[in-house]
Amino acid sequence: MARIVMKFGGTSMAGTERIRRVANIVRRQQAAGHEVAVVVSAMAGETDRLVGFCREANPLYDPAEYDVVVAAGEQVTSGLLALTLQALGCKARSWLGWQLPIHTDNAHAKARIGHIEADTVIASMQAGEIAVIPGFQGIGDDGRVATLGRGGSDTSAVAVAAAVKADRCDIYTDVDGVYTTDPRIVAKARKLKAVTYEEMLELASVGSKVLQTRSVSLAMKEGVRVQVLSSFIDDDAPPADSLPGTMIVGEDELEGSEMESQLITGIAADKNEAKVILTRVPDKPGAVAHIFGPLAAASINVDMIIQNVGREKGETDVTFTVPGADLVRTQALLEEHKETIGFNRVITDSKVAKISVVGVGMRSHAGVASTMFSALADRGINIQAITTSEIKVSVLIDEDETELAVRVLHTAYDLDAKDEAA
Repeated sequence: MARIVMKFGGTSMAGTERIRRVANIVRRQQAAGHEVAVVVSAMAGETDRLVGFCREANPLYDPAEYDVVVAAGEQVTSGLLALTLQALGCKARSWLGWQLPIHTDNAHAKARIGHIEADTVIASMQAGEIAVIPGFQGIGDDGRVATLGRGGSDTSAVAVAAAVKADRCDIYTDVDGVYTTDPRIVAKARKLKAVTYEEMLELASVGSKVLQTRSVSLAMKEGVRVQVLSSFIDDDAPPADSLPGTMIVGEDELEGSEMESQLITGIAADKNEAKVILTRVPDKPGAVAHIFGPLAAASINVDMIIQNVGREKGETDVTFTVPGADLVRTQALLEEHKETIGFNRVITDSKVAKISVVGVGMRSHAGVASTMFSALADRGINIQAITTSEIKVSVLIDEDETELAVRVLHTAYDLDAKDEAA
């Protein structure tokens, strides 16, 4: 018998028929003798609809009130799944974020989980009851509902798995695992049997939509074994334990595999980026701190940063990227602090994309970046910015060239040369 946390995404919960299919998958796990908790997302498209209402009401919305609105989607699906499980003869109940409770900080719309009081839920699971928990939400120190940011249900699932000391966290999505790149862009993309936490963290941070970045970071910190697999399986399919999904685990679990000889694990693309250029910034100590201090205080994540060579007048241009959803707030904050920063004007471009190659093999192989730059140059793709880490190289390009770049790089690194899933 194992203790398993199962998470189902929005496409898996899109309508009563799909919720019934999810309920049957959950029921089979409990029937196999496992203790089960389920974390659910809102129905596909529902969060976008609710976010749209917030933006129509006030483009510079209060994040606390935004959370009140968008948290409703997961509350609906958790209640519906509990009702459906009950109809199938299972003991089940929903637990809202404040009922566990899931304690977070007060960074509304981007809250971080502090701790979860799981004793009551564990007792419920041990008594044979299926706990259905809405993802994406918790309760802040101020006593108000707080959401974890888009894709936050993955983080909720991993956090719950850590809190209840689960043997595994199964993330059910509309794909059957982690691929070398998006199969919709590259038909020959390969499904990977296993990926390290570190690789998955980099892939998630640079655009892979399989898992949210924070969920992977939390899984690595807490040592939660995560399995990615599809909920779109036949009713008579084998249990999750034997399905060929992708395991996200520590490097020690993959020792003895071909991981070290594998140069690149995957290629990710992210169109949800925006480029910001500040012109004629004073070229002096502290100038950059005046730019990024207010953004950090507003919980706006800055990625690529380029400071040009100083001009003769003691001025320079500073270029950086932020999430596309934060562009309006970024512009407003910069204008608010214009006098302190001392820049001339703000130039923005939301029609950009970040392309990244990721792999632990980079640690022991040279020439990864050179291969990337040469392959893109051969196809006339211009690089606007570059950032690197120990196992990642990312470039910023024109959004219209995204799919071409992914295909070119997938070929350049021979990622379709062998069948990883065989």
